[in-house]
Order: sequence, then C-alpha cells, then structure tokens
Amino acid sequence: MVGFKATDVPPTATVKFLGAGTAACIADLITFPLDTAKVRLQIQGERQGPVRAAASAQYRGVLGTILTMVRTEGPRSLYSGLVAGLQRQMSFASVRIGLYDSVKQFYTKGSEHAGIGSRLLAGSTTGALAVAVAQPTDVVKVRFQAQARAGSGRRYQSTVDAYKTIAREEGFRGLWKGTSPNVARNAIVNCAELVTYDLIKDALLKANLMTDDLPCHFTSAFGAGFCTTVIASPVDVVKTRYMNSALGQYSSAGHCALTMLQKEGPRAFYKGFMPSFLRLGSWNVVMFVTYEQLKRALMATRTSREAPF
Repeated sequence: MVGFKATDVPPTATVKFLGAGTAACIADLITFPLDTAKVRLQIQGERQGPVRAAASAQYRGVLGTILTMVRTEGPRSLYSGLVAGLQRQMSFASVRIGLYDSVKQFYTKGSEHAGIGSRLLAGSTTGALAVAVAQPTDVVKVRFQAQARAGSGRRYQSTVDAYKTIAREEGFRGLWKGTSPNVARNAIVNCAELVTYDLIKDALLKANLMTDDLPCHFTSAFGAGFCTTVIASPVDVVKTRYMNSALGQYSSAGHCALTMLQKEGPRAFYKGFMPSFLRLGSWNVVMFVTYEQLKRALMATRTSREAPF
C-alpha cells in the first residue's frame, strides 16, 4: 500500500467536507498560474471590455502567456486573485466534492451500488448547490486574473476592494453575475469530474488492475481531468467572458456566446484549451490524491482518539 492505509471505518460527511475544501486549496496553490493563463487566453480577442491592458496583450500558448505576464507584469501577476480563489475553494469544493457521496447515497436510498444516473444526478446537484454558495468569490477571482497589473488599467486594488466596488457600482446582482452559465458549467464539470473519477476508479479496482492506493487515484484523476476539459471548455469560456464583461456589454450569457460565435467563430469556445487541460489535469491529480489521503489521515486520527486505552 502506498500512502496512508485505508481505515476500516468509512469517512464521515464532516471529514469529506473538510478534506475536500483543504485538498482543493492545496491544488489551487500549485496550479493557479495555469488557471490565470487560461483566463487570459479565454478573454483574448474581445473587442470591448473593461480590462483593455490585459485583453490587448498578445498571448501564444500556455508557456508564452505565462512568460509574457511575468515579463510585462511581474511574477506576482500569475497569482492575482489567489485570495478569492482560496475563498472559493473552501466554500465551493467542500460542497460539490465533499457532499457528493452523501447526495449519491440519498438518491440511491443507501444502496452501495450506484448507477450512472444516480451519479450524474448527484454530481449535478452538488455542482449547482456549490455555485449558489460561492458565486461572488468566483466573480472576484476571474476579474483579478483578467486584469493586468501593469499600467493604470487596474480595476481593483485588493480582494475586499473588489467585493465593495462590484457591489457599489453594479449592485448586489454584480456579485452574482454569470450565475446561470456558472451553474451550467459546474453541473457539467462536477458530473464529468466526479462521475468519471468514480467510474475509472471502480473499473480499475473491479478488474484488479490496481489497488486502492496512490497510483489508482492518480490514474483516475488524470482521466477525469481530460474528460472534464473536453466537455466543459465551451461553457467555461462563456462563463469567463461574461463574468469579466463590463456592465451592459452582454445582455445575457446566451448573448455573450452568440457574440463570440459571430465575431470569432466556433474555435473561440475552445480558447485556452491547453492551459485548461494542464490545469484541470494537474488540479484533479493533486486534489483527488490529497483528498483521498486526507480522508484516511483524518479517520485514522479520529479512530485512534476514540480507541480505548
């Protein structure tokens, strides 16, 4: 066995909730520059927008985007919006990942054998519920990642300033901008991510190709990251564009998507695909491997505390 050994007692909902949030924050810390590069590539090509300094820069590929940002804005620009990103993960991942098993058991009425329909329904439910909790943090994160540090075009000076400015200039609804595409995106992402991970892991274990340890978790997470990127990229690009848009630039998420299609063509929906895949692939690997180990470590600690002397 590699890593912490699985305990005889299954992890509780609280352990899963806390473990998911913590693991997601660790994954974000490691992969955040890739996420920022993805956002910059996704907004590139907009004719109008409040962040002209960022939107007008020419980015080519993942490495080229990162190097351009470091050269023109400094290394810290790669982590712009990190605070909001960590706030997002603690509230977002805890719900969508930590509650997935509990919701899945609810839909299967406690049965150990969950069908694909129950898994998809559970993934959609927790993904949509997570957006309802964490939407403002996502809006602030995207806007920080989109704005250039160089020059005078910065919209927000700090995370707190971003929340205040958005609420003051755009109203309470501004903090919930893009909720519809975000609900759609995260329902899709959660289904693709968690259900694919679930299915790949179950298949590997049932076929006796691997045991329930780190190599199995790594393989399952990498496969889940690729499938998720292919499925969710179009709605992810629309979500990023719409969240970052100026007040009145798009009347709705659908209008944003239609404008992209008319002005930039179908390929625009897969802008930033490579950083999306690199980010989601690496994020999934770090998150799921850490999550599995945290669950085991927390349950082992709990069991040892409850064991009689």
